[in-house]
Amino acid sequence: MKKHSARVAPLSSYSSQVLSCPISEGEEGSESRADTPGSEASGEGTSYQTCANTVLKVLGGLLLVLCVSSSWVGTTQLVQLTFKSFSCPFFVSWFSTNWNILLFPLYYGGHVVTTRDKQTPIQKFRECSRLFGEDGMTLKLFLKRTAPFSILWTLTNYLYLLALRKLTATDVSALYCCHKAFVFLLSWIVLKDRFMGVRIVAAIMAITGIVMMAYADGFHGDSIIGVALAVGSASTSALYKVLFKMFLGSASLGEVAHFLSTMGVFNLIFISFIPLILYFTKVEHWGSLSSLPWGYMCGLAGLWLVFNILVNVGVVLTYPILISIGTLLSVPGNAAVDVLKHEVIFSVVRLAATCIICLGFLLLLLPEEWDSVTLRFLAAFADKKSEEHGEELTESSIHTRSRSRANGTVSIPMA
Repeated sequence: MKKHSARVAPLSSYSSQVLSCPISEGEEGSESRADTPGSEASGEGTSYQTCANTVLKVLGGLLLVLCVSSSWVGTTQLVQLTFKSFSCPFFVSWFSTNWNILLFPLYYGGHVVTTRDKQTPIQKFRECSRLFGEDGMTLKLFLKRTAPFSILWTLTNYLYLLALRKLTATDVSALYCCHKAFVFLLSWIVLKDRFMGVRIVAAIMAITGIVMMAYADGFHGDSIIGVALAVGSASTSALYKVLFKMFLGSASLGEVAHFLSTMGVFNLIFISFIPLILYFTKVEHWGSLSSLPWGYMCGLAGLWLVFNILVNVGVVLTYPILISIGTLLSVPGNAAVDVLKHEVIFSVVRLAATCIICLGFLLLLLPEEWDSVTLRFLAAFADKKSEEHGEELTESSIHTRSRSRANGTVSIPMA
């Protein structure tokens, strides 16, 4: 009896607790039951909203990729059309850079439309001027910070336009993609970024493509000059990006728009004398202003401005890797236009060089932790395969046992 009472006592106390719960805590229990579906619904709503935002971000990024590649292809092709009647690359570069002045007014217009907290243009300008320092933009900082970047910007565009006078748009756009390799090398040397073997391989592939592109016509004539100009443009572009990261760091969209507009002002004030010198020395001579192809030039400058807007806005709104892919897609886009419209025939060497450069560009887009991520993915995939194989073995053994039992039950009546 003592044993039985010892066994029954815990059960009786447990049952009394269970019976007393609906009476004393019935309302709280009902509330907890009511809260549980609500919390699950809110969790499902949050996860659904997150997935929807990710999908919209990816779709917007893909649309942005097409816009970036189309604007860059249109810019490159319009340059070559402009050069047929007006072969003055520095004037075209200077004219297009002046349009950067519109970037900050366009940004402020978007700020007014999309935000509730309105700021005056002067307040927004001062807020974005913090990129130059805590005191904002002064004349000394304007000249010190803007001058070197404006010179590099002008050199990049001018060398790119000069290369388009010597090579096809496909070759120049492919060679310009080497700037990604130069950015990595300079960041590794100057900024002490992490060393990555795959990016060294990509840089070697870019250099190999450059050499093959120069060899396509036998290291003579306009080909080697055009390759040198395109590589020079890629080099100055890489130096611009590395110096921007070194001195100015990561900037917001408003600060970038402010900086590019400031460079446009600097270009208009301090670099306008260079086209005049080239005009009077007859290096770049043109007739009356009415004879200039203003339609092509305005279209070219507008597409260049759109390209800069898309690149800077896309980095903020979507994934930066998609912007790089959009730049890369300009190579097959220009190739399609050159083949269909200009009837350009590419040699095997040029095609191989272009493919090698593009492959190196794609390798440079790999993230820094790509090796560890790949190893984790392969390990998870191997574990999943082993689990599925174990489940298959278990199911097969169960079926075998069930069949043996069935055979055993059938054999009993026959005995």
